[in-house]
Amino acid sequence: MKGLLIVVYVIVQISIGVYLSRKIKNEADYFVGGRRVSFFLVSFSLFATWFGAETCLGSSGAVYETGLSGSRADPFGFSLCLFLMGFLLAGQLRKKNYLTLADFIKDRFGTLAEKLVVWVMIPSSIIWGAAQLRAFGQILSVSTALPLNLMICLSAVLIITYTVLAGLLGDIYTDLIQGLIVVISLVVLAVIVITRIPDLAAIFREMPPDRWKILGVGESIWERLDRWAVPVLGSLVVQEAISRFLAARNPREAVRACHAAGGIYFFTGLIPLFLGFIGPWLLPGLTDREQFLVVLSHQFLPAVLSIIFLGAMISAILSTVDSILLACAALFSHNFLLPILNIKKEKTRVLVGRTAVIITGLIALTIALSGNRIYDLVLLAAAFGTAGVLVITMFGLYSKLDSQKAALVTLVGGLVLTPLFQLGLRFKAPFLLSVLSCVVIFVIAALLSGKKASRININSEI
Repeated sequence: MKGLLIVVYVIVQISIGVYLSRKIKNEADYFVGGRRVSFFLVSFSLFATWFGAETCLGSSGAVYETGLSGSRADPFGFSLCLFLMGFLLAGQLRKKNYLTLADFIKDRFGTLAEKLVVWVMIPSSIIWGAAQLRAFGQILSVSTALPLNLMICLSAVLIITYTVLAGLLGDIYTDLIQGLIVVISLVVLAVIVITRIPDLAAIFREMPPDRWKILGVGESIWERLDRWAVPVLGSLVVQEAISRFLAARNPREAVRACHAAGGIYFFTGLIPLFLGFIGPWLLPGLTDREQFLVVLSHQFLPAVLSIIFLGAMISAILSTVDSILLACAALFSHNFLLPILNIKKEKTRVLVGRTAVIITGLIALTIALSGNRIYDLVLLAAAFGTAGVLVITMFGLYSKLDSQKAALVTLVGGLVLTPLFQLGLRFKAPFLLSVLSCVVIFVIAALLSGKKASRININSEI
């Protein structure tokens, strides 16, 4: 029965992709839905994109193992990130009709900075995509009893095929249904689990004090700040989410959609956190914490509801992965490859974008097969090279300092400093220190150049 559900789901997704592929006429249709998507659809699309495998499987497994301190990123950090995205980015970027964040960087700091941003942002997105592929493989492996790596490969083939066909336009239309399935399924699972527990209050009374500590045991203040900075700041300037609010009909709806998505994300994300928190009493002795939520649904839900929950997990992952592949493809094709090839014909530009989706998907598959845990991959993706992108984006939007050299030096600094601080010097707060270092680098380099912004006005009212 579960295998049949998966087959039907695959057929439906690909059918949607085939149908909507006929509506894609140009790059804007393929990468930002033609910039004609309503507030409601953008809100749920942002939520569905953000609410992926790390929330459902990674965070619930981390909380299962260590308590609340095991998952500060979800839902607290990432929902706060969505709110900040609305306050700081959405309106300013949407009103300029950009296709990618790299378009803004080019407008503000020049072509060379644009190209460097592309190669800083793509690895982070691909790592995040690999985490989602691995989660998809986990679900299929548990449900079919087939080898994990085989399921990861089949997952990649499905997602690449669907994304190549439909683009963001198809993703937007399916996100609403997928998002609703996820929310309803998690609520139903939580209600059934609670009703089947004889004495929930007794579980909380027996809970060791360390499981209640959200800040972690034995961490310094710098470690705690860094653990929050990675999901909040490290994910603020990712193309996956930016492409969603760039698809909104106007800047005001782009801002409102980010705030609405943050609220939906926060309250929905509390459910897997709660289940993981009481998980050791529900399913003691699990050897693979990342399979906790799937195993829980199999044991507590009736057969039909268990199948629906499986569909919900598939929905959450599909919504995230196709967005990631599209984000990487947009950066690679639109901001790097097409300017070099000087391609003007829209059909050819879309074909190049679709080819970039395939390449990106195969790279993500290779990383997913490496064996790293889902949650570790997500945190690595959030911190990888994003410090420099974050700093120059904020200075570009809210400062008159204008220096191409400062932008370039800051991007290189962000790419180098986080792994240096983490792996080389083994600092306790590598990402936060790299952000602060990039701020210093940009300010000093810009002041030495003595230039102010004059090319565009990005601070007018929304």
